[in-house]
Amino acid sequence: MSLTDLTIGDYLEKQVRELPDHDFVVYPDRDLRWSFSDFNRRVDDLAKGLLAIGIGRGDHVGIWARNVPDWITFMFATAKIGAVLVTVNTLYRSFELEYVVKQADMKALVIIDSFRDHNYLDTVYQLIPELRSCQRGHLQSARFPQLKSVIYIGQEKHRGMYNTRELLQLGSQGDSEQLNAIRASLSAHDVINMQYTSGTTGFPKGVMLSHHNILNNGHFIGERQNFSPADRLCLPVPLFHCFGCVLGVMAALTHGTTLVPLEVFDPLMALAAVQKEKCTAIYGVPTMFIAELDHPMFEMFDLSSLRTGIMAGSPCPVETMKQVMEKMHCREITIAYGLTEASPVITQTRTDDSIAYRTASVGSVLPHIEAKIVDPETGAICAPGQPGELCCRGYSVMKGYYNMPEQTAAAIDADGWLHTGDQAEVDANGYYRITGRIKDMIIRGGENIYPREIEEFLYTMPGILDVQVVGIPDRKYGEVVGAFIILKQDVDLGEEDVQDFCRERIASYKKPRYVFFVSEFPLTASGKVQKYKLREMAVEKLGLKAAPAVEKA
Repeated sequence: MSLTDLTIGDYLEKQVRELPDHDFVVYPDRDLRWSFSDFNRRVDDLAKGLLAIGIGRGDHVGIWARNVPDWITFMFATAKIGAVLVTVNTLYRSFELEYVVKQADMKALVIIDSFRDHNYLDTVYQLIPELRSCQRGHLQSARFPQLKSVIYIGQEKHRGMYNTRELLQLGSQGDSEQLNAIRASLSAHDVINMQYTSGTTGFPKGVMLSHHNILNNGHFIGERQNFSPADRLCLPVPLFHCFGCVLGVMAALTHGTTLVPLEVFDPLMALAAVQKEKCTAIYGVPTMFIAELDHPMFEMFDLSSLRTGIMAGSPCPVETMKQVMEKMHCREITIAYGLTEASPVITQTRTDDSIAYRTASVGSVLPHIEAKIVDPETGAICAPGQPGELCCRGYSVMKGYYNMPEQTAAAIDADGWLHTGDQAEVDANGYYRITGRIKDMIIRGGENIYPREIEEFLYTMPGILDVQVVGIPDRKYGEVVGAFIILKQDVDLGEEDVQDFCRERIASYKKPRYVFFVSEFPLTASGKVQKYKLREMAVEKLGLKAAPAVEKA
């Protein structure tokens, strides 16, 4: 299978010719259905509308929105005119939004009204008071000198902002020849997507990705699931994240698969969407699948249409994987691993891999990507079964971090290898296992402890629904093990119960010194557990200070 050199816009046009009346985007909660040709017309109108207000090739357009239908329209419209879509985390607040609008040099910002308890409109007007008195498209902001337009997704009018209805109307009267000429001038290697890393350490970095990066990665992700136009993908993960816009949208585009997105994740809505649209695939992070399986109305839904999907974002508990395969009928579910800087997927299991491989590994490397595991200290290549840092090289490696040459050089070495910062092992058959972050490893008195190992062990204790293990500062040992546990409904366990369960089953240095029972874990908007926040919670609760490093004997 070779790589494509088509742009995203050209690939959409190809699918319109081959599948004009086939459903591409379906929102079952509002009975919205766009065929490939319907969607393409809307994309062209929006693209011409953006051109009409002065947005063109190379301009940065931010989008700060939950998974509303026109999120996807903006993704394709900006790609068709060579603008760079900057995806903004839906959980950002004013400080983070200010940072990313400035750092990304946004020329336009696309927003919705609100998300959960956060009013986006109020935040934007507070940061950009000039909006209330400026002419639309001619913003002069003291705080954001690059920003010229704010666009509201919806029909409502807000002072100083365009709305999508106006842009679509402008575009419907626009010049198609201009759009076609711009599209023809684009290169598949142009940057058209910029995603900010989760920012769990330091300030977020803008990862620059091209048509070539994400279109090809999406294609091979879909191949690993045997996608075709017969498939319908329930997509409850956020579009601002690679999981949504690459594993979801790009994999569907390249295979003619129907997208069934949810505006926000809700386990009941996901189950209902699968039943109503007879979805054959579903995506999610483990916490989403756990929520679906644990929902009191789970048994009421017919999920027999499901076949495959992806579980990714954080390590999957073995028992959860088995239940997804059996109770949700996803016998061909796959596990994918990657990071935004790799567009994002590096490895993925296949639909016909053994259950053992699909529960204990993250699969094998996708085509046209090289991978190796190296000793993080010496750079020497590790033997099969020996842990080290996973590195990759190939078409999927990002163009770099926007305006951060030093950080880019630290991530991608002189030979083009992207250093993931993840610790992994590979077996003799080329299947990879992620054993943790290099920096997540707990070092207790010189003993290396891998959180994933302890988590998998604790999942076997009756009554535990979910668990996360982190290192907690300790004056004697440097670090000790802390376990944060979510219990199953109506289960009553105490700290001593957990420690008793561990006492005869795992080495004493691996036993959790501290056990915390919580109702939920702090998550990024893409569903990843923020372990550093758990560590901070433990330090605060225990009244500790970070201990000095333990000296080796």
